[in-house]
Amino acid sequence: MTANVAPAPSADEALARLKEGNERFLKGEGHFPTMQREVLADLARGQQPYATILGCSDSRVPPELVFDAGFGELFVIRVAGNVLGPSILGTLQYAGAYLRTPLFVVLGHEGCGAVEAALGSKFHGAEYASRVELLLQNILPALEGLDPRRSPDDLMQDAVEANVRHTVDSLLETPEAKSNRAGMKLVGAVYELHTGRVRFLKS
Repeated sequence: MTANVAPAPSADEALARLKEGNERFLKGEGHFPTMQREVLADLARGQQPYATILGCSDSRVPPELVFDAGFGELFVIRVAGNVLGPSILGTLQYAGAYLRTPLFVVLGHEGCGAVEAALGSKFHGAEYASRVELLLQNILPALEGLDPRRSPDDLMQDAVEANVRHTVDSLLETPEAKSNRAGMKLVGAVYELHTGRVRFLKS
């Protein structure tokens, strides 16, 4: 028997679903507190996520909870600082070429430890373990042009947003983005730790 496959949402519809899910999360009205066996059985046949999320590994920012999304709805990639690298790019390419998710979101968050470490490296000469230093090399270009005279809180907020925008801009330079697959959308967003709200950045 062939499973009924729902029509894939457009990028705008996918973005609306993320925003609606975040509103439910903020209100404590999540739809998916438990998992039903029939849902698992259906997902065993295949996946059709409506959005791909590139987020940070921070334990306080689980995209499925933040967007009140169920099993199989989001294709999630998590790495410290929501940075790019060969494995991340390969996973994103898989999401676009094979899963054909219409929406891609780069999700940063307030208080990001990786961004904070990059600020320390850039402005205070802080040093870290060798592989952490390699990770920070992906963030440092995003910090160019930031004003170190800003208050620590403001500088951190600027840096988190700049890092998200840098990742988005880097993705826009990929062949896949330049080919501009019809209906695909790429957006940046920042999760607010103190409120739980996801703030989508304007282009």
